[in-house]
Amino acid sequence: MRFFKIITAVAFGLLMAIPAAEAKDFNAETFTLKNGLQVVVIPDHRTPVVTHMIWYKFGAADEPRGKSGIAHFVERLLFRGTTHVPDGQFSLIVKKLGGNENAFTTPDYTAFYQDVALPHLPRVMEMEADRMTNLVLDDDQVAAERQTNIEERRERIDAVPQAAFQEQLRSVLFINHPYSTPAIGWRHELEGLTRDDAMTTYKTWYAPNNAILVVSGDITAEELKPLAEKYYGDIPVAEVPERNRPLPAPLVANMQVVYKDPQVGVPLVIKAYRAPRGSDALELLTEIAGGGMSSRLYKDLVIDQHLAVSGGTDYDPISFNDTSFSLYASPAPGVSVQKLEAALDQEAAKLADAGVTPEELKSAQHRLIATRFYYLDSLQGPAILFGRALASGFDISYLENWTDRIGKLTVPDVNKAAKTLFAPESIPVTGFLLPSGATASVQNKEPLTPPPSFTGGER
Repeated sequence: MRFFKIITAVAFGLLMAIPAAEAKDFNAETFTLKNGLQVVVIPDHRTPVVTHMIWYKFGAADEPRGKSGIAHFVERLLFRGTTHVPDGQFSLIVKKLGGNENAFTTPDYTAFYQDVALPHLPRVMEMEADRMTNLVLDDDQVAAERQTNIEERRERIDAVPQAAFQEQLRSVLFINHPYSTPAIGWRHELEGLTRDDAMTTYKTWYAPNNAILVVSGDITAEELKPLAEKYYGDIPVAEVPERNRPLPAPLVANMQVVYKDPQVGVPLVIKAYRAPRGSDALELLTEIAGGGMSSRLYKDLVIDQHLAVSGGTDYDPISFNDTSFSLYASPAPGVSVQKLEAALDQEAAKLADAGVTPEELKSAQHRLIATRFYYLDSLQGPAILFGRALASGFDISYLENWTDRIGKLTVPDVNKAAKTLFAPESIPVTGFLLPSGATASVQNKEPLTPPPSFTGGER
């Protein structure tokens, strides 16, 4: 704890000492190729290794209706081979180079990455550029990968109560918006995906003018530019559709999602609200309200009132459309989920009515800024942060100036955000994850399990 306090104090002090015009978190460099590929370089010269990532501004929320899971399906199929790299060889080559690689799909983007020693960067760039345009598929490969996707869904969603609960809750919260569709897809639609579906999706969205190349590590933009031009520069521009998504339908009724399963050992209660994306004030609010054991929600519900064994909040500001803000808790032994739900409502009301204190704000600023400094201590962390943000429609300044903005926020800023989020017209979706056979007044007699989080599918 002492170490953490020292680090946060130093980080906050360093930030306050830097003039606003110079306050950059990552000192990223950027340029754009003639074919529209945006390139971001995050220099880190401590060791001769790099993280190479290619991000496509295409995710599950961009899929045509009836084809859920196609984004994740195509992501997996890109490991099946091209005209130059045979089926299954991509991963093997990276492994032989001593590197690490993978890919993932979320509602807002699809990303591929490799962690390699600096001398091997040209080789992974060559292979990644190759599969941007030269994918080769046959029906047997597609059939095998489709079955793998179905099995992945069964293992990660259908057989995991918290994941299935999360999927149902999200589908209600974002009714009429594609965020209501899981990144991995609905099983009945996965079963119908074809080679033509995959190739149509690939040719529509996989293009340099719809991609972002992010390289973090022992390299500069000046050094990377000729490599980017050599391997990516000649890939032709494609006509990519606009990401026009329908607005979610208004929530005009109190909605509840009750999910029961015999595997559930402890109940969980969630109050999920729609929330604006990119809100610095809400980032601070979630840290104050539910950021660990020092947070207000934990102190009130776990320590003071003994109503819960755990509790917190969740808010991710980086998304292409509006996102969610949730409060959650698991009841203490002998406490009904009904009583815990009422307590969560009271916490939301207190935040809206009384707001936060200067002491809470300062402490939360210290913790969040320290977390950003920890990002600087890795290669992949900054690369993921930049890729997520840029693929979701933010610009580089949103990340580079983040600590400066966080440090300047005031109590009125956070209180205004809380009052808007928890306004009377803001109707949350309430979720209950319960053991089978339980009623709404079920009492907890089991140890805590972690709360679900709204994340996308991964290879």
